[in-house]
Amino acid sequence: MINLDMALEPEDAAFRDQVRAFLAEKFTPELRREAERQTGVFANGELTRRWHRILFEQGWVAPSWPKRFGGAEFTATQQYIFSVECAAAGTPALPGMSITMCGPVIMRYGTPEQQQFFLPRILSGEHYWCQGYSEPASGSDLASLRCRAERVGDVYVVNGQKIWTTHAQYANWIFMLVRTSQDGPPQAGISFIVLPMDTPGVTVRPILSMSGEHEVNEVFFDNVEVPVANLIGEENKGWSVAKFLLLNERGGGSPATYAKSHLTQLRRVLASADGGFSDALKRPAFRRKLAEIEIDILAIECAERTAIQAMARGEAVLDDAMASIQKLKTSETLQRIGELGVEAIGQYALVDQGPALFGEPAAAVVGPDRALTPVATYLNMRAFTIFGGSSEVQRNILARTALGL
Repeated sequence: MINLDMALEPEDAAFRDQVRAFLAEKFTPELRREAERQTGVFANGELTRRWHRILFEQGWVAPSWPKRFGGAEFTATQQYIFSVECAAAGTPALPGMSITMCGPVIMRYGTPEQQQFFLPRILSGEHYWCQGYSEPASGSDLASLRCRAERVGDVYVVNGQKIWTTHAQYANWIFMLVRTSQDGPPQAGISFIVLPMDTPGVTVRPILSMSGEHEVNEVFFDNVEVPVANLIGEENKGWSVAKFLLLNERGGGSPATYAKSHLTQLRRVLASADGGFSDALKRPAFRRKLAEIEIDILAIECAERTAIQAMARGEAVLDDAMASIQKLKTSETLQRIGELGVEAIGQYALVDQGPALFGEPAAAVVGPDRALTPVATYLNMRAFTIFGGSSEVQRNILARTALGL
């Protein structure tokens, strides 16, 4: 793998060493084994809770949050170092719905009372959030959503459906977009509300992926009463809140290190002692595809380094165009990594490993251990170019914002 050596100031080098020491102590072999079996975008609920709690106790669960809200308030360079070291160690990918998405929204649009109530519970992990945006007929065209919230006195009465709701089976809170008015253009009349998942009238039904994994769900709302106090921002102006959240979703974190983490998993497959998977490296076509992926990750990393330097100068860098570029390029690169993983394990790609991954704990792995996850990971990655705004949507955004078309 091509590496970009980053010259660090002494205090940043000391921070890197501190992160490495923390990971060496807290990211135990047991946690590592569990993390290596994860095939979804995020770690499963139980592993998420455990690793979230470890980071919370260290004070590092919210690297970018200001200290006044309980965050670590790392510098841009420290955030990057932390991402790089966690990716190199292979730590579980925590769901972004709480720390990356909902938390910043409440910081920016929430009332002081909402901030005091929600932010500490997000940090501690007491609140596990899911996102209610997409609907059966409103995915990429989110402005067409139809889930209604009618105000009756001091409550909104919500009726409708959300779909592809990641980790709704684990979550105890949901943030969602609802239609509170039919007047004006589609983007008008949308509001951003939050509510507990155990509110009467909320029903969660699982959606199993092609691999047999239960990561997403459909959620139904039948006359669900939500206090008006749970409105975040202004009524009928939730579209601005939604765009702010999606900017964080598409451009948050370090896409390069996330891609590197998946590439590291692929290299572990290729380096495994059994299975003969290293034979794939003897094929020129395979080596070429692997090199092309490394070059693409290097390009993403170069863009990130440029952004870090700009942020150190106090410049704002995460606009619609940059977020779309990160989302577009990273998602497609991740899919190509998944394809190489399937190619590497050869005949074992024909085996259904679902029972061992998602079924009974005692179910046996068919073949070498490293053959367990590549196919399920590949299948899960088919969604990378859809969720958070499809690749087609990202190209439209770039055509409009970067090219002026």
